[in-house]
Formats: sequence, structure tokens, C-alpha cells
Amino acid sequence: MMKIPSLASAPIAGKRVLVRVDFNVSLAGNQHIANDQRIREAIPTIEFLLKHRATPILISHLGRPNGKPDVSLSLSCVAKRLGELLGKPVELFDKYWEKDALRRLKAMPTGSVILCENVRFYAGEESNDVWFSRQLANLAQAFVNDAFGTAHRTHASTVGVTRFLPSYAGFLFAKEVAMIGSAVTSPARPLLFIIGGGKTPEKIRVIEKLLDVANTIYLGGAVANTFFATWGISVGVSKVDHEMIEMARAVLWKATRVHARLILPSDVVVTNKGRTAKPLTLPFHSVPKALGIFDIGPAAREELDRFAQEAKTIIWNGPMGMYEDERFMAGTESIFRSLAKSRARTIIGGGDTISTIHDEALLQKVSHVSTGGSAMLEFMEKGTLPAIEALKNHIT
Repeated sequence: MMKIPSLASAPIAGKRVLVRVDFNVSLAGNQHIANDQRIREAIPTIEFLLKHRATPILISHLGRPNGKPDVSLSLSCVAKRLGELLGKPVELFDKYWEKDALRRLKAMPTGSVILCENVRFYAGEESNDVWFSRQLANLAQAFVNDAFGTAHRTHASTVGVTRFLPSYAGFLFAKEVAMIGSAVTSPARPLLFIIGGGKTPEKIRVIEKLLDVANTIYLGGAVANTFFATWGISVGVSKVDHEMIEMARAVLWKATRVHARLILPSDVVVTNKGRTAKPLTLPFHSVPKALGIFDIGPAAREELDRFAQEAKTIIWNGPMGMYEDERFMAGTESIFRSLAKSRARTIIGGGDTISTIHDEALLQKVSHVSTGGSAMLEFMEKGTLPAIEALKNHIT
């Protein structure tokens, strides 16, 4: 079990505590929060700090403002929603290192909840700038990282600040590390990985690693298209990462020399590139040049369900098709139903995967919903992340 300094045993009573949270929520225009799950996930850590007479100073990013202020990506909407969930006001601070703001922040009474404006409004964040890291550290007397979704980033608010403050893992962060880590290193078997969606380069690296530990790896989405193309199978106008063909070929070769099964869909749902033609279900090897793959077919869904019911541990990252179009949601929805009726330990992750969940009852049947997409994948591949190493090596 990986040992990381824990908030549970941290001496934080009466202190200001800087907390890196992941409030990178989905917005539906005009600062309307489409899904507040990431805000809710941070509440146990915030409430623990309040219970122990600490003052949480929350810091997060939202979107990609490229190092400069963008009113459409302000955390003001998050401050309002968090205040509603906590039942107390949340004070939003901007340019929090400047003299007047810093004096006002430090004068806030114990038990206040403070939210700092979008940390990516400032270029020093993503460059892990030492000066900016010091300014963040100057806000507080201890640091807690509860943002597993950004743990793969070497940024000032995830890594740099740990050089200047006693640092600990929040409850969500620690839970993510424990759940995902144990599922990969000591799973109940059979172990099934389901990998779909895009981001083919990082997923192919994970697939190569997981061939050493999995019993079955089932591929869908754009990742599967690249493997079909590697086999020389026509995928028509489907999205393929041609730069990853050689690596995919190496993965296929490795799959012939290990015990894990690497499975591609037996049938697929296709239409034209503009999606104006009526969708057709065809065998995987019969995709016409003018059509593309947009989902897995019914035979593939049944096959995947059989694997899911046999498995004792299931990890899923990435949708099976173009879930934004309801005509191509069947493959992804079938996985949710399979996981819901499975008796396996189930873990799902990835922003695209989670955003497809519309049935709260199905979600409640999943053992763990990870807040990390790329972070989850990199952790499975490497066994650690920059933010984890920073916590392990924090100052005392």
C-alpha cells in the first residue's frame, strides 16, 4: 500500500489550510454548472477542516484560460454553488497574493470558507513557477491536495507549493490512490479493463502496461479504430491516429505473448462522416470506404456483457461511441447496465465517461467513480504521479 501523508492525522486545528480541489466543472453557458459532482466530492475534506477549527482556502482551475483572466471561466458560479451545498457563504478572492487582498484573507475569522479565483488565470501556475508557488504557500500554514484529477500535472498548486508547506492528501485524493492502486496491483480476478474514447496515444501506453496485469482488455471508440487499422482492416472515414500505428502494432505483438486477451468489437454501427445517413450495423471487417464507425454493435455489446459478468474487478475509461448523438449511445449505455448488474468491484473514470451518466441509480451501483481521466490512466501506467511524489517528499 502506497504511504502518503494523510489529512486525518495532520495538525491543522486553528490553521489556515490551502486545499487544492478540482472544481473544473462542466458549464452549460453563461456560468451555469451542468454537473456539480466534482464540487460535492470535495465536501468531506472541507467539512473535516471546519470541524477541526481550520480555515479552508480552496484553490482550483476551471477550463483553459491560458494564463490570463477570462470572465467566462471565473469560479464565481462555483463559490455560489459550494455555499449552497455547505449552507454557509463562500468568499471569492482574486489576486490573492496582493497586499490588500492578502491582509483581508488572513483577517477572515476561523471557520470561514475561502475560494481563490481560477488559478490558471496566472501563468505561473502551469509553469510551476517558484515565485508563484511561494505566493500560494504564503496564504496558509498547511497544504492539502484533494484534486486527484490534476495529480498528473507538475503545476504550482499541485507540486510547487509542497516545497514550502507541510503537505497532506485529502480524503478524496487518498481514496482515489487506494482504490485505483489496489485494483491494478492486487485485484480480484478475472480483471477486465474496458478502454474507449479518444486520446489514443496515452491509452495505447496504458494498454501496453495493462497487458501484464489484466485478464481481458476490451477496446472501443477511436482507440479500437486505430487497432483495426493496424491489422489492415478498413475503417472507412473513422477517426484513426495514424502516428500510433507502430506502437499499436507492438502492443498487438505483445498480446500474442502474454495471457491477457485483447478484444476488439465483433460488429460496429456505421454511418457517413456527416452522420446524415441512416446508421447500419455491420461486421467489423465490412466497413465501406465512405462510412465510419460511431459505436459498437449489438453482438459486441453482448460479448462485452459476458466478460463483465465473469469479471471480479472491472475498470472502465472512455465511451464506446459518439455518445453526444443518442443514435450512438447504445454501446456506452450497455456498459453501465452490465456494470450495474455485475457483482464485480467496478471503477469508472474519465470526464467523457462520467458525463454520459444520466441514471443516478446506475451510478450508485458503481464501486468507485474516479474524478481523474488522464490522471487515472497515467497512474495505472506508471504507478505514481507528480503530485503523489510531491506529497511523499513534502517538508515537515
